[in-house]
Amino acid sequence: MPESKRPTAVLLMAMGGPDSLENVEPFLLDVRGGRPTPPELVEEIRERYRATGGKSPAVGISKDVAKKLEQRLNESGDKRYRVYVGLRHWHPFIKETYAELLGDEPEQIIGLCLAPQQSSLSTGAYRKKVEEAQAALQSACPVSYVGSWHRHPGLVAAIVENIQQALLKFPAEVRATVPVLFTAHSLPERIVAMKDPYPAEVQGTVEAVTSLLGKQPTRFAYQSQGRSGEKWLGPTVESAVEELAREGHHYVLVAPIGFLCDHVETLYDIDIELKRFAAGFGLQLERIPMLNDSAALVDTLVSVLKAHESSLCSTS
Repeated sequence: MPESKRPTAVLLMAMGGPDSLENVEPFLLDVRGGRPTPPELVEEIRERYRATGGKSPAVGISKDVAKKLEQRLNESGDKRYRVYVGLRHWHPFIKETYAELLGDEPEQIIGLCLAPQQSSLSTGAYRKKVEEAQAALQSACPVSYVGSWHRHPGLVAAIVENIQQALLKFPAEVRATVPVLFTAHSLPERIVAMKDPYPAEVQGTVEAVTSLLGKQPTRFAYQSQGRSGEKWLGPTVESAVEELAREGHHYVLVAPIGFLCDHVETLYDIDIELKRFAAGFGLQLERIPMLNDSAALVDTLVSVLKAHESSLCSTS
């Protein structure tokens, strides 16, 4: 393949999710590193997927993002790009996708996690999967990784727009006083001792969005804590909802700024479980839409990738 025609491969990485109810158990087996999941927990989680469409929509959304991103990147015509999706815990696994993209003989590979906030336990684990694939496939193709983009102006503006649209779900006379409850997926508390960047980056996104919301009241809490015996980052969304109710609030808008697309943590944990919990305290709970495969997200990813490539050029 001529040098000028060799593409830049962009590897979009995400956690992934089961593509059917039958695959919930093998998906959990991979998430748990091969440790069997207690049958009652498998059934509980299978019920969550059954209640939200029978599978995770995240895989399809990620593939739609990849298709739109590839189209946008190739509009300029000065370089050729191929965009692939590799998942950490389900098909297409990162190793499977890595083998596929090597078949296109890329000039370089850029890894981009579909998570704006960095953590050694999440985005760091994706990089480890790439390194394992490199070693197994004996690949010498240069690989670089997009770093944090938790305060990118495009990301922040898109979240603000979705918040403003979602506030329209409430009566006009109360919109200015509806608390916006920002959430991010909790991680084990031990990451604090590890000086992991995740808590600070999550707060950075919250601060950047809040600065554009004017006087809208805001709160923050972690959601979807794991079932392990160790402590997880808090406060929990449940405690935040209880506190709002004690203060006399009747409305709350949840803004999951730690997520880009819909999956079980938004469709079930918030839309069903937390909504029901809030109703028990007399609160009307609504959620902002996720960015999913929106033009706003694709535009942001284009900007993030172009900035990364510029930084590579300046250091080479």
